[in-house]
Amino acid sequence: MSFDIAFKLVRGTGIAAILASTAFLASCQVRPLYSESSGAAGKLASVGFSEAGGRVEQEVRNRLIFIASRGAGEPENPEYKVEFSARSNVISTLLVASSDESLAGRATVSVDYTLKSTKDGHVIKAGNRYATALVDFPAQEFAKQRAIRDAENRAARQAAEFVGADIAAALGR
Repeated sequence: MSFDIAFKLVRGTGIAAILASTAFLASCQVRPLYSESSGAAGKLASVGFSEAGGRVEQEVRNRLIFIASRGAGEPENPEYKVEFSARSNVISTLLVASSDESLAGRATVSVDYTLKSTKDGHVIKAGNRYATALVDFPAQEFAKQRAIRDAENRAARQAAEFVGADIAAALGR
């Protein structure tokens, strides 16, 4: 094969690849997660949430209700139900070797959830999301406990945002 023929073959293959990728990208559709055309906002407003068992679960639940209803509260007769459980884990990350005390740590909140239809109990989406918040441990014990609580609250709100996005995506399909 001469150089001229090989060049034309490579150029033709390149043009075909460009045309194929253009056709593929033209078939993709991007739309906002909470767009009105997908109906996700209306469906989110009809989601109910299971009762919370602890402080961290209550923080997650409150944030999920706010996300789903955009501040309007929970619906009386929800079309969908989210059963979830949340747990928190606080670990030390920066130990002072001389005193065996920790100066910093991280609080991780993990949320397991299941989105179901209330009509037939069909599971639409199930999953796990987690978020981590960093925390500094002051020397005073009360301040340390308050810092841990604040870090758990931040992580709980962030994990709820992730779960809310998953729910919106599942209902928008």
